[in-house]
Amino acid sequence: MKTPTTIVYQPRDLADFSAAGIGPLALVNRQHPLQGGFTIPLAPPDEAFPEILMEQQAAKMLAACIRAVGGAGRIVPVSGWRSRREQQAIWDDTLAKQGEAFTRSYVALPGCSEHETGLAIDLAEAADEIDFIRPAFPYDGVCGAFRRAAARYGFVERYRADKTAQTGIAAEPWHFRYVGVPHALLMEQRGLCLEEYLDLLAEQPLTCRLENGRLARVARFAAGQALPPAQGPRQVSADNAGGVIVTDWEAAV
Repeated sequence: MKTPTTIVYQPRDLADFSAAGIGPLALVNRQHPLQGGFTIPLAPPDEAFPEILMEQQAAKMLAACIRAVGGAGRIVPVSGWRSRREQQAIWDDTLAKQGEAFTRSYVALPGCSEHETGLAIDLAEAADEIDFIRPAFPYDGVCGAFRRAAARYGFVERYRADKTAQTGIAAEPWHFRYVGVPHALLMEQRGLCLEEYLDLLAEQPLTCRLENGRLARVARFAAGQALPPAQGPRQVSADNAGGVIVTDWEAAV
């Protein structure tokens, strides 16, 4: 059984932490494999499933979203953080049972899986039997309510049917990715997947008015580029694609 802990990956380049690419906006796919060099504090989003873990903040926000829509006991976690060894085992097992086409559609290559960041979660509607690879998570009922609320808690449906060309993964209505606020709101408002969102930020900064009235500004900078001085709270996330995403919030009045 997995227990809440901190997983430390050895970096390829100790001198450049941003090169590790970790952060809530890290892009992880076949073109941008996970490089390592980061620490993940893990926790279970649902105490009824202590073996299923996520990055600590993502776990906290997932639990809050599920509570907010009355989903406790009705929405259950299926798969969260995975070690590289576990991802390899899932790949090998699915390949042996389902063949290459199915496996490449629904299972990320080891080292190219968001699950290895602790920022991704597969969810299911509670049932006596749940398919581990393709759990049922419908668009109506409590699952639909979760979808409608997810962006306000920093989550996006990562692999939508209309974004397969960009993501390289078939539609997975059960797979949610924590990117945080305001990014999930901006992605939802503009109908963007993570790949498209990062491409847009490379072209122009974005702003988002939050529910509390404060303004958030998001911009992308090249890794190692000098950042402008912060005028209020700031978050910096490497994007695993040669850049960092800087989010600045207006200082509280």
